[in-house]
Amino acid sequence: MASGSTFSVIGADVTITGNISASADLHIDGTVEGDITCASLVQGEKSSIHGAVVAESARLAGKVSGSITARELVILKTAHIEGDVHYDALTIEQGAQVDGRFAPNARTAVKAVPSSVEAAE
Repeated sequence: MASGSTFSVIGADVTITGNISASADLHIDGTVEGDITCASLVQGEKSSIHGAVVAESARLAGKVSGSITARELVILKTAHIEGDVHYDALTIEQGAQVDGRFAPNARTAVKAVPSSVEAAE
């Protein structure tokens, strides 16, 4: 390939123990025991991820046990998420299971002034 784009696939019969870092797109059908950082993540229905996910865009259809941070996040109806979800744009299909808290990325960057500062004179 002469172009700079790459696409990596982790097959259904593959189990990876360790963190994954990819500068391009990643498609996971297997099992990952570790954190994932990539540009774009597509997760298959039978896939399982046990670790944090950080991606520009993510399309999740399998099981994720860990926090998720993505600019554009799509959680499909077959997904089962256990962990907190941070996003800029979020789509959740009816039937998806999420056990965790949702927070827009903008809120995580803003630090509130403690109310005790206002009360002190």
